Amino acid sequence: MDVEAHELVTRQGPPDTVAGWKAMAGGLLTDRSCAFHHNVEISARYAWIHRQLPTCFKWAGMAAIASHHVRLALLPLRLHADRTGYVEIPRGLGRRKVLLLEDVNTIRATNSAIFDDIFWVHLAYVTADDGIGRLRALLGAERHYAPVLAGFEVIDRGRRVLEGGAGSAAARRAAEELVWEGNVVLLEHEQRALVQPRFDRLSCAFARLVSMGAATTFDARGLRNEVAFFTSFYLDSLTRGLPDVLRARAWPRITRFDDRWRWIETSVVPRFRRFDADPRLIDASLRRILADGRTYASSPCMPPRILPSERPHGPPEGST
Repeated sequence: MDVEAHELVTRQGPPDTVAGWKAMAGGLLTDRSCAFHHNVEISARYAWIHRQLPTCFKWAGMAAIASHHVRLALLPLRLHADRTGYVEIPRGLGRRKVLLLEDVNTIRATNSAIFDDIFWVHLAYVTADDGIGRLRALLGAERHYAPVLAGFEVIDRGRRVLEGGAGSAAARRAAEELVWEGNVVLLEHEQRALVQPRFDRLSCAFARLVSMGAATTFDARGLRNEVAFFTSFYLDSLTRGLPDVLRARAWPRITRFDDRWRWIETSVVPRFRRFDADPRLIDASLRRILADGRTYASSPCMPPRILPSERPHGPPEGST
């Protein structure tokens, strides 16, 4: 976890295909781990790649925190863990009718699919002298990746100004907006191409449960911070989003793309931007996620106990 991205890719040699980059990214996760351990590893890798280029990799910061929260939706799988805490998915799904485990497994698979689809692109970009040139060569003919490449084109334009150091204050503000614009494009690709097809398979009962529980605070510690960054899907939909709800004449559901994207774009992203603007907050949150990754890196599975970041103490010391 402590190795820099450039060192990792230099040591192994940069792949020249999408499949090769996906394989390299997948190799950063253990070969065999339980659902919970796998989730912790994915969350930690997002936090790790964010730290390689924090001024530009905003999507990765959001993804780290979102993936970290996904583990709560996986809790029903713990009931089917063996004595070591390992969860064997096929065995657990044999009882899916009792606890909607098929839906829970869909959430797990969605989390993994997002990592497989987007994480490697960040790794490829940040480890090249001409990152956008590398992505153009890799993704130019890939229709699926057209939005991702477009997002990185915008991010790269903003990055060039920010790293140039010669622009005016207004130019730098405009460049920061470009960086965010590009990251929102990545987020929309994630939600439309990866999340939505899987959410369409969720049962109505599970969709209602997920909608009621959909909220985020970005792991900001302290009551004042919790309140400042808290946003609830239903609360937002039935207040600020009420005109859209009335026009649609349908009860809002987070599994419906239009409902979910309105909440993400108008509430979640603005709050994360304020959160990200305070280096202390974003750094402390991602360090807790990285600490979980280091804690469980050497264990074959996650035992059924509280994660370090859920215990009532301050952020861990050290951050790499």
